This record gives sequence, structure tokens and C-alpha cells, in this order.
Amino acid sequence: MGPGTLNQILQYLPAMEHPDLLVGMNSVDDAGVYRLTDDLAIIQTVDFFTPIVDDPYLYGQIAAANSLSDVYAMGGTPLTAMNIVAFPTKKVDINVLGEILKGGAEKVLEAGAVLVGGHSIEDEEPKYGLAVTGIVHPEKIVTNCGARPGDRLILTKPLGTGIITTAIKAEMATPELEQEVSRWMATLNRDASAAMVAVGVHACTDITGFGLLGHGLEMAKGSGVNLVFHAGAIPVFPQAREFAAMGLIPGGAYNNRRHIEKDVKVGAGVPEDLFDILCDPQTSGGLLIAVAEEKTKALLAALKERGVTAAAVIGEVDHGSGEIVVLP
Repeated sequence: MGPGTLNQILQYLPAMEHPDLLVGMNSVDDAGVYRLTDDLAIIQTVDFFTPIVDDPYLYGQIAAANSLSDVYAMGGTPLTAMNIVAFPTKKVDINVLGEILKGGAEKVLEAGAVLVGGHSIEDEEPKYGLAVTGIVHPEKIVTNCGARPGDRLILTKPLGTGIITTAIKAEMATPELEQEVSRWMATLNRDASAAMVAVGVHACTDITGFGLLGHGLEMAKGSGVNLVFHAGAIPVFPQAREFAAMGLIPGGAYNNRRHIEKDVKVGAGVPEDLFDILCDPQTSGGLLIAVAEEKTKALLAALKERGVTAAAVIGEVDHGSGEIVVLP
């Protein structure tokens, strides 16, 4: 579902107001946050999708990592998770579902959380994900609405998963590339989150279905600033640009592009294939972090120390009213 469609649907819902609802549907944040006590709040999120790789175990790992990511984006710690399953048990070997659930459960354990149950239905197409509850101190929530002019923008994973998985389905990607991209998608954002919490940042969001520009635009509008991206500094998966130039672009990228085009200014010299990657819907993508300029080196060092090797400064925050500028 595209961001434009989502905004239309939200108009039908009544306002949800409560003194302990710290982050709800009135914002464009990654998860909801509800305060339980003065020093404890819960983070709640849910996500699921259809298979993007053929290996059921790996699919389970990727879907779980993607579901857990929203908690990490808000500076929280995952606590519990519940499976969400749709599966054609009459047509597909039930052992396939077992491998999906095994992959997801092991990723939940890796996150230090516990699986407490779930719900399943019969469906023609497999779908899997998690409903996740995390915890955070009410005064230490990291939202996507706090970016400030002068901040530096850091991205922690390469872009291009949507394009690469499209190439995989077309049998045009090498096994080595499929393995590399799958490894990144199955990697938790836990260490990146721990680094940003330790250093202290102004804003964060994880890059998923709306792509870098879609989620970046949410940060820009929510913060009342402009984001400036330097396209040449953005980490991209090997061959992603080559596949984009060949037209191996998922439909979601075109939806994202239509949604953001009026609020994004593209400078001369930005290649079309690279711009397509900036619109590419990501699965279990990295964190986009806005950090004060004087803390940038400390954050990069903390990320590197925790093994977040792809982290890079990809732009800065400027004064503005909710737009994005893409420079070469």
C-alpha cells in the first residue's frame, strides 16, 4: 500500500487521544508508543509480507528482522513478538511453514525477545511477519520528527533490495549477489540502534516500503525541515544500478515516485538509474539517522565498533518546510 493510499484511509479513523499516548496515528512515526509509568513506555508495531526469496527459512528471518526494525528505529528494545501467518496448507507442504517459523523464531531470539504466540489463517499466498512489543524510556524515544537544521544524515545499510529481489525473480542475479543481499535483509538494526542511543541523535526512521525518499520525506515534513541528499554518497548494492537501468524496477518504486515527486527537487547530474534506487521499496532496510554535526564522528565510530560497516553520511538537514533536495 502506497503512502498516498494510507493517508486517505487514515482520514476515516476517529482521533485517538490519551495523555499516555506518546506517539500515535497523528504522526508519521514507525510505531506507536504508550506510557505505562514515568520511566517506562511500550512500543508497538506490526509488519508482514509475501515471500521475497525462495528459501523459507531465510524468508522467515528477513520478515522477522523487518518487523523488529521499527522498535530499533525508535531507540527501543524488543520484548515480545507474535507470529502473523497466512499459508495455503492444502497446496504447500506444511514443513515449508515450519521453516518459515523457525527462521523467524531464531531471529526473535537473536534480538533478545521472546515469541509468545500468534495467529494463522488459510490463504492462497503465504504471508508472514510479527507483531512486536518493545520498551523504551518515555524521555528517550527517538522519533522521525526531530531533525534539526545542521544535522548530518547517516544511512546504515545499502539501498536496492527491491530492485535486486526483482532481478532474483527474473533469474538475472548471481547466487553470490542473492546471498549478500539476503544477509543484509536478515541483519537486525539492533547494533545501529544501540550506537545511536549511546551517542544521542535527533531523529531516526527505518527505510522500508516507501524507499529512502518516501521515508526521508516523512522525516522532513514531520520535522519541518528540508533534507539534502548527496546521491553519490549513498551506499548501493552491487549491480543495483545496472538492473535499474535495465528496467528491473518493482511496481512499488513507481508508486513511491508518484507520491514524492512534487516535494523532491532533483539536481542536474543525478543519474536516472540512481534516482530509481532512491525510490526503491526496501525490505528490512537500514536506519536513516539525523545527528548533530558535532556528534557525527562519534556516531560513525560507534557504528563501526558495533560492526555496522556500511554506515555513511549521505546528506544534511537544512532550513525548509518539508522538502527533499537530491544533489549529485
